[in-house]
Amino acid sequence: MKFSDFIQEENILRNLSGKNKLEVIEELLNHMHKLGVVSNYETALNDILVREKHLSTGLENGIAIPHAKTEGVEKLSIVFGIKNAGIDFDSLDAKPAKLIFLVLSPKNTSGPHIQALALISRNLSISKNRDSLNSANSANEIANIFSSFS
Repeated sequence: MKFSDFIQEENILRNLSGKNKLEVIEELLNHMHKLGVVSNYETALNDILVREKHLSTGLENGIAIPHAKTEGVEKLSIVFGIKNAGIDFDSLDAKPAKLIFLVLSPKNTSGPHIQALALISRNLSISKNRDSLNSANSANEIANIFSSFS
């Protein structure tokens, strides 16, 4: 799986405007809906929020990966956003999340969903990658960084 197969420049929001966790999730999901990959917005949002209630997807080092399996999409779909000021995401290290990925996949699949989460986690465990994303000035620059993810 190549990360750049799932996230291109149009999947990237450089300056998220949401003021809390729910608003950021909705902003990313709205963007995914505008891209035409979400067939049922309400179902997808509900599945994301149920997943968040079960266990927060805020990780460490300013990363959050809200994700869900849902009937609201027909294939693995990913969008990415940066919240420069950070947002409380109930992260493991209690620090605000700045780099936020929304990952959705159909309920009847598991392999690609798990692979995508692992790929994101593995590449963002490298501080140089996080620093590069945080300092990127455009969606194009971010997409180029993602193309190096393996």
